[in-house]
Amino acid sequence: MLDTHARKYVQPIMDRTADVLLRVGLTANQVTTISFIIGVTSGLFIYLDQFVIAVVVLWLSGFLDAVDGTMARKTKPSSFGTILDVSFDRVVEVSVILGLAFRFPDSMWALLLLSTSIIFAMTIFLTVGAVSEKKGIKSFYYQAGAAERTEGFILFTAMILFHDVLTLLTLVFLAIELFTAFQRLAEAKRILD
Repeated sequence: MLDTHARKYVQPIMDRTADVLLRVGLTANQVTTISFIIGVTSGLFIYLDQFVIAVVVLWLSGFLDAVDGTMARKTKPSSFGTILDVSFDRVVEVSVILGLAFRFPDSMWALLLLSTSIIFAMTIFLTVGAVSEKKGIKSFYYQAGAAERTEGFILFTAMILFHDVLTLLTLVFLAIELFTAFQRLAEAKRILD
């Protein structure tokens, strides 16, 4: 929801950052890779009890992940870049979940359920994007939903910083993720029938 509706407020910052990174000679795919490398460290920092650093690298990764798409649109978007971007995003999320699961094993069952819901939701999202003829600003049809990447980062941040109630926060995230999945499934039925 925030990615779709609040983007217009942060797009000028992403445009300026994209312009700077393009001027220094970086490509969108290189920034995607840098974002990925930074992002996967979040799980390690969680495991090492460096929770604030874990949140900082997660959000820096997320910002660069948004900038790489802006860079691609300013130059030449590539299908391979889209694959890298979407794949690396999931690995960063898995890194956070694994860091939390290994650091707080009592919440592992809830984190496993959350992982399953993310797989389910992403399967719907990507399949609708692949079979839909609708196109948007991205290289495939982007289904808006209650939980997009920014909401996920907000929930991950809460889970990292308020780990005393990790299981509860994970179950809240699970419920929001499932709501989004079924929301997207209903929209898919409407636009594809």
